[in-house]
Amino acid sequence: MNDYTSLRLDITPCTDTATDVMAAILADAGYESFVPDQSGLTAYIRHELFSEDAVKEAIAAFPLPGVEIKCASEFIEGRDWNHEWEKNYFQPIVVADRCVIHSSFHTGYPACEYDIAIDPKMAFGTGHHATTSLIIAQLLERDLCGLAVTDMGTGTGILAILAAMRGASPVTAIEIDPAAEINARENVVANGHAEIDVRLGDASLLSSAPKADLFIANINRNIITGDIHAYAAAMKPGATMLLSGFYEADITVIMEAARPLGLEYEGHTVKGDNWACLRLVLTGRQ
Repeated sequence: MNDYTSLRLDITPCTDTATDVMAAILADAGYESFVPDQSGLTAYIRHELFSEDAVKEAIAAFPLPGVEIKCASEFIEGRDWNHEWEKNYFQPIVVADRCVIHSSFHTGYPACEYDIAIDPKMAFGTGHHATTSLIIAQLLERDLCGLAVTDMGTGTGILAILAAMRGASPVTAIEIDPAAEINARENVVANGHAEIDVRLGDASLLSSAPKADLFIANINRNIITGDIHAYAAAMKPGATMLLSGFYEADITVIMEAARPLGLEYEGHTVKGDNWACLRLVLTGRQ
């Protein structure tokens, strides 16, 4: 079953910061996909998870002053989401002039060193959002040959696919949403990397996964801080952790959870409206 509810939020005044903040709040409430525009934001959640009370709580939690938010919801019967994404939202993107991301239906996109075909359905991760492209840029800069990589919350599988293309092995991709996990399986096969171990579940699966030389999680601050102990336990000593899905201002909160586990700050990058990618190293010092 792939019925969804779309939540339309008209935001006045509408800015990139306002739509990004609203999307982050809704992501914590279970919303999967977001389409910002000049007037506000449309967000999508599985129909069975939709709650009007949760919407009211999300709007009440919006922290920016002087902003008016009006909302309306609509039931969307299950359909061919690949077609919807291709028609309305997903256009080819090039990251760092080295990686092109496109759907299997696109034509006329530029040739790049790494060519990734993603049919996202309703799963997060097309490379368009700053958090995804921030991690892609990090993966392009690093020598991944022979490294064990874990991609927590893989979504479409895009980060796991790029890691495998760059020589990482083994690559484990974990996704909690059943539909997204199926989508990730489809995408890894379509890109010629069926060896990627795609698993359905949460952080409890990490105990049975290979210890990671590189651990990736592009989720959100609350999930990261809640599960970071499991992330650290799933890494080799000296391994690197790449985290995104949050704002630069959230780094302090994440480091409060990370330092007691022996995870030390290595640096971070920022893109768009202060979306951050945080780099940590597991030193073992606690």
